[in-house]
Amino acid sequence: IAISISKIEEEEYVNDLLSICLENEVKLVLPTIDTELRIMSLHRDTFKKHGIELIVSNFSFINICEDKKINQAFFKEKGISTPTIYSKMKYNFPLFIKPRKGSSSINNHLINDSTEFTNAYFENEDLLFFEYVNPNMYDEFTCDVYYNNNGVLKSVVPRKRIKVRGGEVSQGITKRNILVNLIRNKFTKIAGARGCITMQFFVHKENEAVLGIEINARFGGGFPLTYKAGGNYPKWILEEYLLKKDIPDFDEWEEDLLMLRYDSEILVHGYNV
Repeated sequence: IAISISKIEEEEYVNDLLSICLENEVKLVLPTIDTELRIMSLHRDTFKKHGIELIVSNFSFINICEDKKINQAFFKEKGISTPTIYSKMKYNFPLFIKPRKGSSSINNHLINDSTEFTNAYFENEDLLFFEYVNPNMYDEFTCDVYYNNNGVLKSVVPRKRIKVRGGEVSQGITKRNILVNLIRNKFTKIAGARGCITMQFFVHKENEAVLGIEINARFGGGFPLTYKAGGNYPKWILEEYLLKKDIPDFDEWEEDLLMLRYDSEILVHGYNV
């Protein structure tokens, strides 16, 4: 069913959501977009007092994920290299511009030379200049990882991003590669991580050098591929938070499963406007 609710930035949003959950006997809420994460993490205990589980990471971890500079520092603490963030006074071409906080590839720009700059790129402090990672040299991967309620890693499924549209993968394939062991070794436990987390990396096509790109504290748009490959994270969430079951380590997912998304159309013959 569809239920109207106030906008997430409005003061009454939390109380409205709580009322809807209580009226409809909802016991579990799963946020799926970035704008929901921060406010839900701050009110997780309030909902829990009413017997409602908000499947969201702690505020401290969400703060790491939301800010690309902090995100990079987090990777480096784990011994993982990241693309260079240039000073706006000294940089190399080509470069990639991304907002410090943002998603869905909004305000992302590839800059090949100085003729493609605008003043706004320099004046907007939220826009960062990143080293460009050449897709001819690197493959891009999103890893769907599952953390239990104690922040312990239970599953890693890397999927290669073959084609992306609007920040969402439209063609992808599961790959059992260097990232599985890297994540299991370096991200065995993350304080405050909970449920499905997505980690993005570049992997060099020849020497397998890894660059950490970003971490998102939520399900990614390409998760259906991981699900079809055997990573049933929604089931684990229900079992862990509603049935109080322990989630075992899982690595029996299907490799080389290809997902192709496509647009379709509906034709109506003889229709008059």
